Amino acid sequence: MNVILVPKSVGKGRNISLSRHQTLAFALAVLVALPILIGVAAFHVDAILSGPGDSGYLAHQAKQLARQRREIADARRNAELHLDALAQRLGLMQAQITRLDALGARLTSMAGLDKSEFNFSEDPPVGGPETDLSSRVSIPDFMKTLDNLEKQLDKKGPRLHALESLMMDRQLQAEVSPAGWPTRGGWISSGFGPRLDPFTGHPEFHEGVDIAAPAGTPIYAMAAGVVSYAGLDGGYGLMIQINDGNGLSTRYGHTSKVLVRVGERVNKGQEIALVGSTGYSTGPHVHFEVLRHDQEVNPMPYLHSSS
Repeated sequence: MNVILVPKSVGKGRNISLSRHQTLAFALAVLVALPILIGVAAFHVDAILSGPGDSGYLAHQAKQLARQRREIADARRNAELHLDALAQRLGLMQAQITRLDALGARLTSMAGLDKSEFNFSEDPPVGGPETDLSSRVSIPDFMKTLDNLEKQLDKKGPRLHALESLMMDRQLQAEVSPAGWPTRGGWISSGFGPRLDPFTGHPEFHEGVDIAAPAGTPIYAMAAGVVSYAGLDGGYGLMIQINDGNGLSTRYGHTSKVLVRVGERVNKGQEIALVGSTGYSTGPHVHFEVLRHDQEVNPMPYLHSSS
């Protein structure tokens, strides 16, 4: 192989002749050295482009990404916990409202109010001007409203229960307090207090009120209570005595038939006997007495004629 060397300046070039073995050695040297030079150059170029701080920067970015992922996972768990707590709270409030609705319905019935006006099974009618739908309630405002509503429910519940207890006490008091009229129809033939004995004409003290009515007319309990006596009792004839509680008792004398027995619980207005003329009597009537702590009192304040 001939190699011609041409100088930059004008002159004669030199001709170098290489043998076959020298040419082969030169080619092998070039083939071995060239990849090494290329690898070294690439290493230096990569080092120059990457710079000494890029590996630390990438590690920092990886840590930041992992931290953000953890924060997102924590936020999601907290949101789920808050939603579960809010759902449980709303469930408790709904149960409390249901109990208050049932209580309101009972109070409406107890007070004798018009159920169509106080229907607790339906939402109350409300209204007002149209509002701007673009406005939205913030989370703090919503929670504040929820807290206020819960406080109102906590206050109204005990008040309604107290009102129910008061109404029940009044109804119970009305049940056990003698009031009304013991027969259907009838009229007072003899009042409470001094009078002349209808058989002897001598002065006596009448300890009850006689209400004349046709024989067989039903006699009704003036108050709820327990029958303490039912049977013959001297001048009373067939007589019933009912213990109404609170130290009060009522008596019904001269009946023709007793419809209850001793120890029986009777309700106010329940039929307990029939008008008759048994015992010390001049004709069909019911002798009605009121006793307070076993002492006869004027029954007139307890009588309210139905006719």
